[in-house]
Amino acid sequence: MNGRRVWLVTVGVGAAALGAAVAAWRLRPQPVADGAETAFWAGQWERPEGGQIRAAELRGGPLLLNFWATWCPPCVEELPLLERFDREQRGRGWRVLALAIDQPSAVRAFLQRQPLSLAIGLAGWGGTELARQLGNPTGALPFTVVFDARGRLAQRKLGKVEPADLQAWQAALASG
Repeated sequence: MNGRRVWLVTVGVGAAALGAAVAAWRLRPQPVADGAETAFWAGQWERPEGGQIRAAELRGGPLLLNFWATWCPPCVEELPLLERFDREQRGRGWRVLALAIDQPSAVRAFLQRQPLSLAIGLAGWGGTELARQLGNPTGALPFTVVFDARGRLAQRKLGKVEPADLQAWQAALASG
């Protein structure tokens, strides 16, 4: 009986590890599509409060671009961190743009409950295609892209942003 339990646990652990490895392989960022950076910098999106936000207006310094949705728990969890980063790093030239892959009414209702001062663009479901072009093969959320001061894609992360990610990205762009 003891040998059987050891065997079952070993098989279970092995299956879990294999599943995690396959998931990590499938969700890793893919190559950026030809013209994706140019298409992004030419993009414009409606703001929840009205008006437009143009990507070109954010050029000239590092830009953290975050794809999120109100129905995505890790997206909502990372928003306060991104808000704080935007507030603290704006004076150092950084900008943050959060593109909502969601219904405009849902985003507006969310922002009534949790106001944010960082730039929000309403990308809708079309934002998923932009995320795919920037290397997110499944369109999973959250997805974050960092552009350097020259407007070139420098970093990407599929999944929730952590403080260590922000520190590493700042260091990488400061040294490069």
